[in-house]
Amino acid sequence: MSCIEERPSNCQYCGYDCAVIATVEDGRVTKLRPDPARYPYGASVMASCKRWPMNVEALDAPDRINFPLRRKGERGSGQWERVSWDEALDDIAARLADLAAEHGPATLASAIGGPHCSFWPLHRFMNRFGSPNNMGIGQICWNPRIWMDMVTFGWTVEADIVAGLTECLFIWGTNPAHSDNSAFWAHIQAYAAGAGSLVVVDPRKTEAAEIADVWLPVRPGTDAVLALGLLNVIIDEGLTDDDFMEAWCHGFDELARAVAPWTPEEVAQVCGVPAEDIRRAARLFGRARAAAIVSGRGIDQLGRAVPHIHRGICCLRAVTGNVDVPGSCLLAEAPDFVSELVMEQSDEVAEGCWEASLNRGRTPLQSFDGYDALRALTEKLGRTPPMRYLTSALPDYVLTAMETGEPYPVRALIVNATNPLLTYGDSLRVRRALEGLDLLVVLEYHMTPTAALADYVLPAAGALERPVLQVHGGVANAAYGGPAAVAPLYERKRDYDVFRELGLRLGQEDAWPEETLEEAFAASLAPTGLSWEEFCATGLYWPAPTPRKHEQLGRDGAPRGFATTTGKIELASELLPRFGGPRVPEPVLAGRLGEEAPGAGERLILVTGARRQPYNASMYFENPRFRAQCPAPQATVSPATAARLGLVAGEAVELETVAGTARFLLDIAPMRDDTVSADYGWWRPEDDPAAPHFGAMEESNANLLTVCAKDEPLIGTWSYNAIPCRLRPYAGRLGWQDDTDTTSL
Repeated sequence: MSCIEERPSNCQYCGYDCAVIATVEDGRVTKLRPDPARYPYGASVMASCKRWPMNVEALDAPDRINFPLRRKGERGSGQWERVSWDEALDDIAARLADLAAEHGPATLASAIGGPHCSFWPLHRFMNRFGSPNNMGIGQICWNPRIWMDMVTFGWTVEADIVAGLTECLFIWGTNPAHSDNSAFWAHIQAYAAGAGSLVVVDPRKTEAAEIADVWLPVRPGTDAVLALGLLNVIIDEGLTDDDFMEAWCHGFDELARAVAPWTPEEVAQVCGVPAEDIRRAARLFGRARAAAIVSGRGIDQLGRAVPHIHRGICCLRAVTGNVDVPGSCLLAEAPDFVSELVMEQSDEVAEGCWEASLNRGRTPLQSFDGYDALRALTEKLGRTPPMRYLTSALPDYVLTAMETGEPYPVRALIVNATNPLLTYGDSLRVRRALEGLDLLVVLEYHMTPTAALADYVLPAAGALERPVLQVHGGVANAAYGGPAAVAPLYERKRDYDVFRELGLRLGQEDAWPEETLEEAFAASLAPTGLSWEEFCATGLYWPAPTPRKHEQLGRDGAPRGFATTTGKIELASELLPRFGGPRVPEPVLAGRLGEEAPGAGERLILVTGARRQPYNASMYFENPRFRAQCPAPQATVSPATAARLGLVAGEAVELETVAGTARFLLDIAPMRDDTVSADYGWWRPEDDPAAPHFGAMEESNANLLTVCAKDEPLIGTWSYNAIPCRLRPYAGRLGWQDDTDTTSL
């Protein structure tokens, strides 16, 4: 007789990790439904989401990797043999030990993505192995905002959008209608339908811009100038909160002098938006009782301009008194649970690890020296920032060490839940670098182009097979998640188990006291007083944050203030000049705006980060329902630009930059006339992922048009947006045109 149970679990197909209830029959999940009893259930959100239902079919998908595979033929040949886990891990450990003995432990690099993994197990393994070379895309996603928030306020802030209280909301460089967190988009729609004012800064007329009171279609790469112009209006028209600034801000006069030249008329010339719209947006923000700003990847990917944009946004909050008050933004609380830094064991690194950092002397803030200086300030108020994110190695430096052996050889790479051949800039360079490695190990669900180059492909346990505990990078007192519904199927393993077993083989016995991921999560939650089982009952740990923390009295009877050098919000930074940075935000344009574009045709400005539901970055293109709904990658221009270039919707077009070329189908939509937006992350899983096809990733991959070379000196951010390009018709036929009726685009 069959045994049928209902078990709580979580979808892990975006970072929201919605709660679900799995019907489990004889150890197999047969059905799934939303769980209204646990966080973050939302009936309308779950009803509209197309991702969570795919969990059941994905468990037994025909293209799922179920057993450890070892390369048999030439790298990228697509020839594999099935091996046991012991064979695979014994060999990987032995080869890593040999490479470390020859070149030092920093010869190992790592790359990690998500959302279907935990970051800290790989970080812990790297720390105890002795390598600082975990590379990723943090420098163009999350890191810049975290750095500038902490430099300015002493910790991070998060928008607190409250109906009836938040009177103005800025959405800057992000499109929540297509982001991972679909619940957030529903929140924005409800806000816009109410009494609050919505301002959207984006060269594209996104769904958010469609419902905005003010749309500022800024010329890509000029956002720092726009921020100075908004500050100019607010200061010039007396819309500042003078009492708050007198008590809690440092360097106002210096900031005021810096923004004085940037009148709306001057800003309009640079940014290409009307001066009166700039004034209107600034007045809405400055006159609001409470105002909030949400920013995204669109500004994180603007190279040398990025810290100035984020500093400008921080200053907008501060001069209007919109810091750590309800309805504007709240300074995050330190986590009650074990911090991300402790889970990473970043204070227990192998000797010589930090000295081997490729960032040292090159990106002074995104380095261990910069981190130590920041940590010395934040710990005054009991907050320790995560180390591995804020010190991660620039991909450009790691790739150079792979290519040239300078300053030392990087000969091995572990890839967990990411696909660097598509997600890193200059994809062809990434491929060449990976092809030359001595050891490439990939943990994955499917055979991606990156996995096709590997020596070992290890089957990763995923949604419903692994528990989840999301902690927002360790910078907030919030955690959510829940249990696995079933044990890993076939011979899949959880990433924690893989890195623990590798670690035990390499002498890291003291680093892995918990035998299972559930035990590790329980140890992390222990300081909260919650057991793992108690946490799973609600799926949430989130004590409501206390506003105005700077006013609370410390042990000495004085207000706590902010964890900065001066104890105040630093409009003029005292930390950044120590690392070669400016005291106040400057009118810096994105680094590549001055370049010419190669080839024939009219020069346009390219933005490359556009995502489209139901996909998530480079994931889920294997889903036939998704492909039917959204069958082809698009390059989007305005109607006027299309008419000027003689282009027609649905035809094949080619984009060219100094990095290379890529081809798309043309879409025409409202946006800036001098801009083209290229969809991100596209490849064809149904094509052979092995060489020379690589899943057709060399046809429409936006990262064929980008480079990952350092453009910004402090953090190392590079430019994925504001790139000069040429757009022209393509005479050939694209593979996507076999999948779609182009007249429907």
